[in-house]
Amino acid sequence: MKHFSKRLIASMTGTVLAASLAGCQHADMQNKTDTIAPGAPGDSPYWAFAGKTGIGTSYEAYLEGKYRDDASTKDVSKVWFSIAQGMITETMFGLIHQAQLKDMQFIVAGVDSSGVGFTVQESNVEELDVSVDYLHKDAQGRPLSLAYKITSKDKQGRFSLEKHVFTDPDGQSLFVRAVVKSNVPTLNTYVSANPYINNNGVGDSAKVTEQGLVAFEGDNYLTLQANNGFSAASVGFTGQSDNLVALQQQQKIAQKYTSTGTSNGNVSLLAELGKVEKSATFDVVLSFADTQTTSAAQAKQTLSRGYQAVLDAYNGKGEAIGWEDYIASLAPIEQLSEHSADSGKLLFTSALVLKAQEDKTHAGALIASLSNPWGDTVPAIKGHTGYKAVWVRDFYQVAMAFMAMGDTATAKTAFEYLEKVQVSKQTPGNQGDTGWFLQKTHVDGVLEWVGVQLDQTAMPIMLAWKLHQAKVLSDQELQYWYKKMLKPAAEFLVDGGKAKILWNDTQITPPATQQERWEEQNGYSPSTTAAVISGLVTAADIAKHSGDSVAAKRYLETAKKYDMQVEALMFTRDGVLAEQAGSQVSDGQYFFRIGQDSNPSSNSTVNSNNGRVGMNKKAIIDGGFLELVRYGVRGADAPSIIATLPEYDDETMTDELRVKYSFTFEGESGTYPGYRRYGNDGYGEDKVSGTNYAEGGKNSAGQRGRVWPFFTGERGHYDIARAAQNNTLNAKTADKIKHTYVKGMELFANEGMMLPEQVWDNVGVNPHGYKFGEGTNSATPLAWTHAEYIKLVRSLADKQVWDHYPVVEKELSH
Repeated sequence: MKHFSKRLIASMTGTVLAASLAGCQHADMQNKTDTIAPGAPGDSPYWAFAGKTGIGTSYEAYLEGKYRDDASTKDVSKVWFSIAQGMITETMFGLIHQAQLKDMQFIVAGVDSSGVGFTVQESNVEELDVSVDYLHKDAQGRPLSLAYKITSKDKQGRFSLEKHVFTDPDGQSLFVRAVVKSNVPTLNTYVSANPYINNNGVGDSAKVTEQGLVAFEGDNYLTLQANNGFSAASVGFTGQSDNLVALQQQQKIAQKYTSTGTSNGNVSLLAELGKVEKSATFDVVLSFADTQTTSAAQAKQTLSRGYQAVLDAYNGKGEAIGWEDYIASLAPIEQLSEHSADSGKLLFTSALVLKAQEDKTHAGALIASLSNPWGDTVPAIKGHTGYKAVWVRDFYQVAMAFMAMGDTATAKTAFEYLEKVQVSKQTPGNQGDTGWFLQKTHVDGVLEWVGVQLDQTAMPIMLAWKLHQAKVLSDQELQYWYKKMLKPAAEFLVDGGKAKILWNDTQITPPATQQERWEEQNGYSPSTTAAVISGLVTAADIAKHSGDSVAAKRYLETAKKYDMQVEALMFTRDGVLAEQAGSQVSDGQYFFRIGQDSNPSSNSTVNSNNGRVGMNKKAIIDGGFLELVRYGVRGADAPSIIATLPEYDDETMTDELRVKYSFTFEGESGTYPGYRRYGNDGYGEDKVSGTNYAEGGKNSAGQRGRVWPFFTGERGHYDIARAAQNNTLNAKTADKIKHTYVKGMELFANEGMMLPEQVWDNVGVNPHGYKFGEGTNSATPLAWTHAEYIKLVRSLADKQVWDHYPVVEKELSH
């Protein structure tokens, strides 16, 4: 009934509101002749800061497992926004990776009590104290929607700015309320936007119209409107004629430009919202469409509905379907909250964040992060997805998290989506073998990276098995997908084949992979092999259910063959960590990260990568061996696993090869474990110069991969597995795990409870001023990290690892 009421209201009001556009702006906006802005094409464009403290979009309910725009429903809202350093940053419309805006900021200008003029832009972060909170929370302080309250206080006490940010679930608009409070005699408020139409910062045009400020490229349009219109407005080229320097110096728009003319480039919009006596409230809307008329109509419609109506619909109040309804649909989440260390705050946030990072044209398309890593030094000349794309590995983690928190509908839809990214004869440009899954794609399936990662081919099979066990996939559905998608994947895990597509022309021979889970090295990897073996064991079980006994036998025999090779290929008994890394605990027996040859005793060198020169394979370890335990390939007390733990947890090694770091946090008495991807990792800020990763388009020798918080979850999962195996997972042990690993992950979250890809580890110079354990400018929020947190809490609640495969443990019992 709620669905019907919401759609009926939208269909009745949309056309009426769209018809009343004239007169929404002040008279001086109605220019008869253009004043053309000079300075084309403007400054070189870059993306925004990637350390987001918030992301948002409206919640849309599936109709028969899909998002649908048709005559019987309202249009699906396809607007996403992000928040960083107190500002609204990349805002997307259409597909989830199609940015239309780099940033939008409010600017406060005035004269203080001593008669001195001042101008403060939100981008001047050093002049403001900024805090981020949620507008809609329950009694325990847990967010119930992705609507934000951002408070910016002038450090000199002259004013405060409070922004409320959310989208319109019944339109294609971003709604922002700005409440400005003044402590000085004269104060004016302005809004400035830097459009990046069609997912790049070049080729845009802009103009002032009676319906607001407009930016466009081709058939992509953005309109900026305010509830009370604009006192003055101008458009220009960023850094050249955008009026920001003049506003900084003169506290006013010095030169009003009404158009960028026939030139295009990196454009900016600037408008005066009005004066502030003691307090003033301004409602501003950005709307998106494929025509100027529709874009303006969308903005007008959202403003006409008003702040409270739009916010209530977004939250899911009354008859509206919104985020509150989504949270309420997650049956286990209240009980799971009892196993968190923060009463469920991060758990609720993680649920909202993961659902928000799904595309709404291609239902089930789960992206890695709504950010571009180190974006403020990454050029925005061409369309760029950053992490707003599909990696099947990250995708699997998120789908399993949806299952863990009770959203089986999204997990199932996500699984069905995977067909789009599996290599087939119809895959554009494919001249090789089929069955494997593409490395990285756009949400619409467009190819981006085409390396073969065998874990990404195994994980869809593993996911299918879990969905069938949970009765989310019926027997008939499992048999359908076995023939269509899962059997081709399993065949590739057995036989390998030729990958021949775009640049890739490589023969794949499992279990050796072209790339392991960090996408940088070929060879034999414990984490990849753990997935391959698990994929084949589950494939054998699925084949048996589907009546294909011949294939079932073949898959299981191959899995057992690979299983017998694990230590023989990847476990060294004459390691070099004592000599090369200064380890005080290593006895030379451990799993290494990866090797290109089949002799674990050889001193072969892995490939150079990310600015780091390749080293002896036995000098580089990672946590990939723990995946052998997670899936059931090895017991938690297997000798090879136990032998590797001291090296993995060793903090005596040199920083170059050390993996584990213990963190302390202000106000907390404990220490919390964190881990890098692997020793000698170069995917991070330069420890010598402090520059971002690959800043200027070049790798540097000082680049250093930092600590990734989801490894804290992986290590916690191992402790759960070991305690469960030993029958020691009692209340005391569970409490220790909760206050070590669960709480550790919670402390790595930022103020907006976004979990990052990487956190600062106190190694090297720190020009950004990151605090120990604070997220860097890599990618935040990282879906994998939020997924790992949800799964860790579920595993602790269940007293067994969530993505463990009993059938693997049973078939491979040693």
